[in-house]
Amino acid sequence: MLNASLSEISAALATKAISSAELTRLFLDRIRALNHALNAFITVDEERSLAEARAADARRAAGSAAALTGIPVAHKDIFCTRGMLTTCGSRMLANYVSPYDAHVVERFARAGAVLLGKCNMDEFAMGSSNETSHFGPARNPWDRRLVPGGSSGGSAAAVAARMTPAATGTDTGGSIRQPAALCGVSGLKPTYGLVSRYGMVAFASSLDQGGPLAKSAADLALLLEVMAGFDARDSTSVERAPEDYRRDLDRPLAGLRVGLPKEYFGDGLEPGVRRAVGEAVRELERQGAITLEVSLPNTGLAVPVYYVLAPAEASSNLSRFDGVRYGHRAAQYDDLLDMYCRTRAEGFGAEVKRRILIGTYVLSHGYYDAYYVQAQKLRRLIAQDFAAAFARCDVIAGPTSPSTAFALGAKSDDPVQMYLNDIFTIPAPLAGLPGLSIPCGFDDKGLPVGLQLMGDYFSEARLLNVAHRYQQATDWHARVPKDAPL
Repeated sequence: MLNASLSEISAALATKAISSAELTRLFLDRIRALNHALNAFITVDEERSLAEARAADARRAAGSAAALTGIPVAHKDIFCTRGMLTTCGSRMLANYVSPYDAHVVERFARAGAVLLGKCNMDEFAMGSSNETSHFGPARNPWDRRLVPGGSSGGSAAAVAARMTPAATGTDTGGSIRQPAALCGVSGLKPTYGLVSRYGMVAFASSLDQGGPLAKSAADLALLLEVMAGFDARDSTSVERAPEDYRRDLDRPLAGLRVGLPKEYFGDGLEPGVRRAVGEAVRELERQGAITLEVSLPNTGLAVPVYYVLAPAEASSNLSRFDGVRYGHRAAQYDDLLDMYCRTRAEGFGAEVKRRILIGTYVLSHGYYDAYYVQAQKLRRLIAQDFAAAFARCDVIAGPTSPSTAFALGAKSDDPVQMYLNDIFTIPAPLAGLPGLSIPCGFDDKGLPVGLQLMGDYFSEARLLNVAHRYQQATDWHARVPKDAPL
């Protein structure tokens, strides 16, 4: 069961080959055995998980089960969860117990899924390595000396190590797809607005988007059907009819036009990544896809644009953490202003402070027009690049990350090098487009490589179809990390 797909687990539960309580116990034991080394989970509540599993078994016995009923999942610790810690990987929220559920958490609960726990993450989702977490970094199951990627690194590591069949994550500049690539799992960032942000602690509101991580594209499709849906509590939520994301999984790829952006295959791409992605493209061609070169000329501007816009929004969003209403408060202070200053100085880590300062600077009088307004104009040009490309192709393929997983601490002292790790994933959220990453091989060090697929707005079913057909012909997604043997 540890390596089974969600559909296989669902079938086993339906035939009573295993109960949800037994299945949940299996994964809880796995978490207990591995989490001390991988640090993928911040919070686990075994009693709560087993109670939910027993309720799911009763629901199945009553004949009212859905596809995910009784299947354990984990949530990134950015989703508010009633009665459970929601820390965002920060000292600021280390003692915060949410009084309500995020929309995503509600939908999984309604589907009957069992909550295993909350996964580690970069503080307030700010990072590409999971090293900014107040609770220490999660570690990559393929090599515990390496980062799992970020900010959803705990979720990716937990899925890769088979500590959970599936997990949720959030993607602001690549925070689902990049850790999925570095950990050898599948991860999907939906179209902006497809998944409600209600109860998802905000980093950059015009970019943040929740999405699933799992072993395969078929699993992602099932999870997205649960996560997606209109929510009136989120003003950016898109109102559209429910979609069956599994309907086209087996559709042949004959005639599919795959765009290969020349900007994604230039200097800076590690040889092992280039080789694995190239072979993945050839597999798509063997299945009848047609490849053509496209250009996304403003790709080089995506990182500087993102690191103007995202910190600007973060500066505003994080102003609510002041020690007055909830979260950390400094123990000693002289007056209200001193309490604000000491609380925020103690509660936020170095990377969060860096981004707040950058964001406040670019929004300040005299710099707003020079930086923020110009970045918004460039954001529009990046979206127009994609529109021109999709006039010629159906999907865009390329590497998810320019490198495989790097060593813990290797880039901690060089923020720019850390930021450049997201150069291929940042453009899609700037344009609001969907994208996913699936495993497509290994480099010479035995580390997983991710293939990124991006599509036009609301083309998730098509992306999942391409990913699924590729995974039907390969077994990279079924490989288990050496540091987490079954």
